[in-house]
Amino acid sequence: MNKKYRLRKKSDFQSTYKKGRSLGHPLLVMIYRKTNKSDIRVGFSITKKFGKAVKRNRIKRQLREIVRSQLNKLNPGYDIIFVVRKEAGEASFKDLESAVNNLLIRGKLYRQSDTE
Repeated sequence: MNKKYRLRKKSDFQSTYKKGRSLGHPLLVMIYRKTNKSDIRVGFSITKKFGKAVKRNRIKRQLREIVRSQLNKLNPGYDIIFVVRKEAGEASFKDLESAVNNLLIRGKLYRQSDTE
C-alpha cells in the first residue's frame, strides 16, 4: 500500500479515535471519520499483548494487502483505523478479508456503483 494512503501521525490517530465512529466484528474493530482530504488514509493498531513482533507484523501485512486491493472501490476523504482483536491471530487470510469487507460495507465506505 502506497505511503500516501497510510495514516501515520499520532495526532491523526488520536483525532480519528476521538471524533470517529466505530464498528465491531469478532476479528477487527474499524474506526473511521470523514476528512477534508481527497485521499483515503488507513492505519492499523495492534497491541503488544497480541504476540511477538513477527506475529503482529504478519497480520498488519495481510491487512495492508486486503485494504490495498479495495482502495479503488472506496469513497475518498476518510481516515480509517483497523484495531486487531486477539481472535484475528488464528484467522485465515480469507477470514480477515471477509471481516474487512463486512466492516467497509456496514460503514458505507464503498462507492455507490461498487455495492450494487
